[in-house]
Amino acid sequence: MTFFLQTFGGLKLVDSEGRQVAYPEKGLLLLAYLLTIREGAEHRAAMAAFLWGDEDNAVSLVNMRKMISRIKLRQDELGAQLLSFSSNMIHVERLAVSSDMVWVADEDEADPLRQLRNLATLMHRSFLGPVGCQSRDFYGWFAEQKDRQNTLLKALLKRVSRVARSDEDAEILKDAGILLIGAERADPDTLQLLVEVFNAEEEVDQLRKILEKRSNALARGADLVNATANRDARQTAASAQAHPSLVSISEQRPHVEPDDMRRHAVPRLVLLPPSDHIGRPDSRFIANALIEDITIGFCAFNSLQVIAHHSAVQIGHQLEDQADFFQRHALNYILDSRISNQTSEGTLFVQLVFFPDNEVVWAERFSLSQPDLVAARRVIARNIALSVSSEIERHEATRLYRELNPAAYHSYLVGRRHLNRLTLPDLRRARKEMKTALHASTDFAPALSSIARTYSKEWLLTARGDIELLKSAEGFAVRAIDARRNMADGYRELGVAKLLQGAFDESAEAMELAETLGPHYADIIADHADTLVHCSLPGKALQKIERAIELNPLSPDSYLWTAAGANYALSQFETSLDYIGRMADPSLADRLSAANWAILDQKDKARVFVRRVREANPNFDLETWLAAVPSKEQWHRDLYRDGLKRAGF
Repeated sequence: MTFFLQTFGGLKLVDSEGRQVAYPEKGLLLLAYLLTIREGAEHRAAMAAFLWGDEDNAVSLVNMRKMISRIKLRQDELGAQLLSFSSNMIHVERLAVSSDMVWVADEDEADPLRQLRNLATLMHRSFLGPVGCQSRDFYGWFAEQKDRQNTLLKALLKRVSRVARSDEDAEILKDAGILLIGAERADPDTLQLLVEVFNAEEEVDQLRKILEKRSNALARGADLVNATANRDARQTAASAQAHPSLVSISEQRPHVEPDDMRRHAVPRLVLLPPSDHIGRPDSRFIANALIEDITIGFCAFNSLQVIAHHSAVQIGHQLEDQADFFQRHALNYILDSRISNQTSEGTLFVQLVFFPDNEVVWAERFSLSQPDLVAARRVIARNIALSVSSEIERHEATRLYRELNPAAYHSYLVGRRHLNRLTLPDLRRARKEMKTALHASTDFAPALSSIARTYSKEWLLTARGDIELLKSAEGFAVRAIDARRNMADGYRELGVAKLLQGAFDESAEAMELAETLGPHYADIIADHADTLVHCSLPGKALQKIERAIELNPLSPDSYLWTAAGANYALSQFETSLDYIGRMADPSLADRLSAANWAILDQKDKARVFVRRVREANPNFDLETWLAAVPSKEQWHRDLYRDGLKRAGF
């Protein structure tokens, strides 16, 4: 009997009648590896390192001997020898097993379009799926196989593009072209090929601009990190020329974004928090953090606008107002989820709904057990992306966490839950969980950037001016950038740390880079706006914060506070008070309220807020506070001082 090894859509062995056959997972990985090398054989020691890593060779070889015994026993039960073993070597019997891994174009194929269609169908599925293998050799081989898939896809696309005629042919070409965009990025040959495939120069030109913008941002990010590591060099004239301030950049490139013209054509999505009708708080916390993490990931897409998690949580609890909210904010897609108790750890049922027609376009159930979390994130993100976008970024969601250790991801999700609560105990719990994640995966960028955030938030909460906290925040932010330069969070945390240290230009540049990499990430846009306020650029800050509020319409108080500060700096005092009035806890902005009312010559109202500030902080000193709050320009500090002095401070 001949068996077939399926590698796309999950790793499994099936018999000649298409039925899945039980076989050790590590044995399936051996089959996959050996089928991709010309000799079809490899040394036992090399395969042990491939399956278990090379840190403890003796343990890996013991594991290999045990696994070989299990494979031999299972092959005896099947009456088939798929793998054979000598004292030093492992061989695959190619006559006994075939696979869907075909990385060479068949030049004699009479219908290359069929081969392209079949390959594209395969590549829309996850290659291998979640497997219990974390070794360096495995990841290197995995990346090599993805490169070989992409090379074959490009070769077939070139060949078929010369002969395709019908509308059906064109759709196959476009589908394959989208896959190729996600794989090859801004390769000039690929883009030229796509011009021919899509017959739409303007679409490819827009893509080219997006990719070039990101590429330039990453290059500038590398420069910024190097400058941070060498502060003396940053003071030289050469460095000043290489790193112009945000003011000069902004003046050269006025804020007239094509996004404003395209915005309503871009699909809009909200990912609602999971509902829990069975009372499983632990599962609810993990599931909610999982959905929030996916939301943040989608904020990097230019082809998709995502309602921020804060607003999604708010509307998730207001069932009677949901339909009105969805219509008012022109939402196209709703991701709805709920927790059930079908397994001991709990499961998460997820469905994506096209709101205008109330059509369920995709639904799936996922385990919330620790080993399954990474796979759940990947599949949920991939299916949402495939349903709502046809641009490059939709395919990035399938790969973002493919190398992630499941234990690290679990600790990260637990830490995010604590990070959302701004108390010192929660910040320190979050830091502990993030460090646990790093113990399992040392270069896990989201955990590194989250640790940076705990230090900067602790600096703000303790208000002791502890510079070591900010240096720690800066250090972890730089590590996050080094680990994954195309993620926005590291630049964001570097920008916050720099701002609190008074390095205004470096903070603004880091925030601009973060927003380039996360163009729809509301929290990053809001932090960028806050930075611009402190850089004494309130007009630009107001544009940013209004954009953040658009993406996160049920905004947290920090957004409204930033908007109020920007309006105060623009002498729009009544508008500033309006924003403060919309805050859930307006007492956070009592000093700003007092200054606004005082300049509006409403001294009685101003004194109410002065009294509240002194009750909350009897030791408040105006000059000490002004020295601690970073403001780049003297006129900006003087405006605060004038308003607060008039109020009675």
